[in-house]
Amino acid sequence: MGTMTFGSEWGWGADYEESKRIFDAYANAGGNFIDTANRYTEGSSEWFVGDFTTNDRDHFVIATKYTLQDRSGDPNFAGNHRKNLKRSVSESLKRLQTDHIDLLWLHAWDFTVAPEEVLRALEDLVRLGDIHHIGVSDTPAWIVSQANTIAELRGWSSFVGLQIEYNLLQRTPERDLMPMAKAFNMAVTPWAPLAGGALTGKYLHENEEAKRLKPESARLNERAQLITREVVAIAQELNVSPSQVAINWTRQRDQVVVPIVGARKVGQIEDCVKCVNFVLSDEHMQRLNNLSSIELGFPHDFLASDGVKNVVYSGQYDKIKDLKH
Repeated sequence: MGTMTFGSEWGWGADYEESKRIFDAYANAGGNFIDTANRYTEGSSEWFVGDFTTNDRDHFVIATKYTLQDRSGDPNFAGNHRKNLKRSVSESLKRLQTDHIDLLWLHAWDFTVAPEEVLRALEDLVRLGDIHHIGVSDTPAWIVSQANTIAELRGWSSFVGLQIEYNLLQRTPERDLMPMAKAFNMAVTPWAPLAGGALTGKYLHENEEAKRLKPESARLNERAQLITREVVAIAQELNVSPSQVAINWTRQRDQVVVPIVGARKVGQIEDCVKCVNFVLSDEHMQRLNNLSSIELGFPHDFLASDGVKNVVYSGQYDKIKDLKH
């Protein structure tokens, strides 16, 4: 469960009481993996999560993040560097009312610090027991690959999770990020599995909220509406909600994918968690895959072309492919 909605400081979240109801609904349904960040709602999200989990801390897996600013205009309070990491984690531990973080995400790559420095600093906190595992979010695949290779060589903790935007309207991670995560045995935790609510179908009919969004938004364009209509159609066929269909599409990949689902109202989380009660059929998955497919681009489409496969595998691609599996 994502908790960026816990707190009203940003003008659209849930207050303390509603956040507690959302949390309880998730926990009572069997959920125990909580995702937050130092920056969410100016720290209120972590305060709320700390309050809600303190009585049964070890039952819950708490993931938080560092990188984003805690003070505007001061680079010592932002970025990937060691100083901000140590400071940010120390403050998160206070807000979360705990002595350890189960999973710490690097929130976004800042391109100013070498992977070795980041990994060494993270390893220090792992050895101190402040954090148990590390993950990486919103970072190019080549940097993550470089970092995990360095970690393996040095005997340091490697990134075990990858957090990215991934949904039926945003499939570009399939070019490099998703296959990289599978190759390194990293779990993927997609944010925005409902594409900011677009895949629920609420924007299909013009309303004031949709008018406020940019007309060129990739979540509202003609392609997005075609995909969303198919999600709604499949939901009607299965007598489930469109949200559950969209979430299950992300879950039913050929690798470990744990979508992050947030809510501003208790009814939303109650609806979303019901996705675990069914699976999409192969036919439904194929309909969604076909409609939302993207061009993988070079070198992926090039290497997958029949002509290239013929000369690379000496005309024996199908036989060699079968041996690989």
